[in-house]
Amino acid sequence: MNVLIGGATGYVGSALLHQTLERGYHVTALVRKKTASDQWQDHPRLRLHRADFTDPLWASGLPHHDALISCIASRQGGVSDAWSVEYEANHRLLQWAQDVGVGRFILLSAICVQKPRLAFQRAKLAFEQELLASEGSLEPTVIRPTAFFKSLSGQISRVSRGKPFLVFDGGRNTACKPISTRDLAQFILDRIEDSESYGEVLPIGGPGPAITPREQGELLARLCGRKPAVRSISSRWFDGAEAILNTAAGISSWSRDKAEFARIAKYYATESMLVWDAHRSCYDESATPETGSDTLGDFYQGVITRATSIDSSHHRLFGG
Repeated sequence: MNVLIGGATGYVGSALLHQTLERGYHVTALVRKKTASDQWQDHPRLRLHRADFTDPLWASGLPHHDALISCIASRQGGVSDAWSVEYEANHRLLQWAQDVGVGRFILLSAICVQKPRLAFQRAKLAFEQELLASEGSLEPTVIRPTAFFKSLSGQISRVSRGKPFLVFDGGRNTACKPISTRDLAQFILDRIEDSESYGEVLPIGGPGPAITPREQGELLARLCGRKPAVRSISSRWFDGAEAILNTAAGISSWSRDKAEFARIAKYYATESMLVWDAHRSCYDESATPETGSDTLGDFYQGVITRATSIDSSHHRLFGG
């Protein structure tokens, strides 16, 4: 089995690369730079291919692959970056896959596209629809994971120092079933030869039950040996920040992106990462599928004991 992985150096992509090689597949990893440091760089079944999607010849030299898995995603979600990465880069991958006759295309999307209000969500959704409507022999599957452990790790340092865990609007209005990159990678790879998933959109979470932000804070405090302490902040703060930044958004790309970041923060502060039931207008924990065995508590414990290292420079609202 020859597998092409787009976004192979990202948070999920790097874990997927590891698991794909562990399964014995031959892998081509699309990277921004061929010199990207990686523990698997010299692996006999791994090939690195620099992919600059602005170059019409980006796919020059790429051999045929049995399956393509795209983990390509914008790092922060700015307006222009969202469309150039979430949509355009994936669109070029799809064109290439159709031209050379790739048999399988698995897209890593996100569960938040169920209620699209942000640029990166609309871009993801636009490509989802294009992929699922694609013609030919290509068999598509869209995977929409819930929150990642990394996105819930921003307050480990502050809680370990005895500071309160910060939540929005009481911390009980949203919930998720967080999933580890290892469990998500295994779920993705299990879909490669799963004919029942062809043409499907698959939401997926980690092992339940769903956990609220307040419960995350209480869990983290216990693991740090601290008395649980939670401080609530109003999510309306983001509305004021967005309004100020929007005044210059029409003439400044910096202001436009910063206003979008405020909208992104507000979204994650007020929306659950669970399956949305449009008929009942609510999130449904029971309808959110589960997979794997890694728990958020195990992840927190690993970080606290320094058994697990993380780069928390992205995907967090609160720093140390």
